[in-house]
Amino acid sequence: MATSKAISPFRLCSLLRLQKDPALALELFRSPIPNNDAKKPFRYPLLSYDLIIVKLGRAKMFAQMEQVLHQLKQETRFAVPEALLCEVISFYGRARLPTRAFQTFESIPSFRCKQTIKSVNTLLNALLYCQEYKKMREVLLSINEYGRPDACTYNILINASCVGGDMEQAWATFNELLRNGVCPNVVTFGTLINGLCLNGQLQEALKLKEDMTRDFKLKPNVFLYTRLLKGLCQIGELGWAFRIKDEMVRNKVKLDSAIYNTLIDSLFKVGRKEEALGLMGEMKKSGCKPDIVTYNVMISEYCREKNFEEAYKILDQSEKLKPNVVNYNMIIGSLCREGKSIEANELFQDMPRRGCAPDVVSYRMLFDGLCSFMHLKEATFILDEMIFKGYAPPSRSINEFVSRLCKED
Repeated sequence: MATSKAISPFRLCSLLRLQKDPALALELFRSPIPNNDAKKPFRYPLLSYDLIIVKLGRAKMFAQMEQVLHQLKQETRFAVPEALLCEVISFYGRARLPTRAFQTFESIPSFRCKQTIKSVNTLLNALLYCQEYKKMREVLLSINEYGRPDACTYNILINASCVGGDMEQAWATFNELLRNGVCPNVVTFGTLINGLCLNGQLQEALKLKEDMTRDFKLKPNVFLYTRLLKGLCQIGELGWAFRIKDEMVRNKVKLDSAIYNTLIDSLFKVGRKEEALGLMGEMKKSGCKPDIVTYNVMISEYCREKNFEEAYKILDQSEKLKPNVVNYNMIIGSLCREGKSIEANELFQDMPRRGCAPDVVSYRMLFDGLCSFMHLKEATFILDEMIFKGYAPPSRSINEFVSRLCKED
């Protein structure tokens, strides 16, 4: 019986790149030689290890990834790049597996690879993601063994302080960076400004932006501007927020949907509807396409106005983006509050056809709305469906439902 032809190392890499299913990619990686009929072992190229490890890591198939890493460790034809092992550390960090991230860092020398400040930074970032602050401090005790801390190191440490609300420590770390002759970058300032905004220190954040451009000759990026603009909108400083927007235009920083959405939402909240709609037109004219958040903002405003006809129009416009359950829940909740629970039920029933499954919030809002206006037959159907799907209605809602059934009898 004829067997399939063995593939070359180069061909294996090409096939691994093309294969989207990580399980099938792993099967291909494990069996490049059909029926194991080769006279000598297959010589896996380093790139094939890189491709399969990244695919498995992204899919959180960690047991299989570890098997491939063990096989890679046995290879003696090449040293493993530190960047690949940093990827593994990052995968474990994002999966909130700090112990495995730390173990991978410690195992780097066994892959014939040297630990440098790059892998230390990756580990620190993974530990920060897992909120393992004590472990971060342990790593810092021996950091000089691996190289001189760089801007990335300090950015991670500043971010850790900002996340914890300790701006005093964040500034102390920034000053240490300067004392050690490390040049701060845009990320450094963006991280500090983000922390200041989160802690309500908007004036300090605006001043730091000016210091950054004047003293360090650095131009703010879109992340920095977005964080500032959101912070200003949150405290109602729309005048300042629009000045930031104008500065972005002057500095040729492209306005994205996050900027427009924040401003449009803020204008709606203070009753400046015409300006919000005008900004929506500007957004489209500039080539920035509305996203699902834009439509959420618009639907929320029309629901607040009880203008359900316009809310439905926006919902229809957003179908190209596949509306999320939040869009529907806003309309269903508003309809129920206005006594239009039957209309809410019709929209609820239409959700699957539109490609959006109701969630527990959808069920609870509709059930409460139907009960409140004595549509008990419809409420019974919704309750049965809730229980079937494993969604538990609040005890308060059940008590009210039973009470209304008794009154009806």
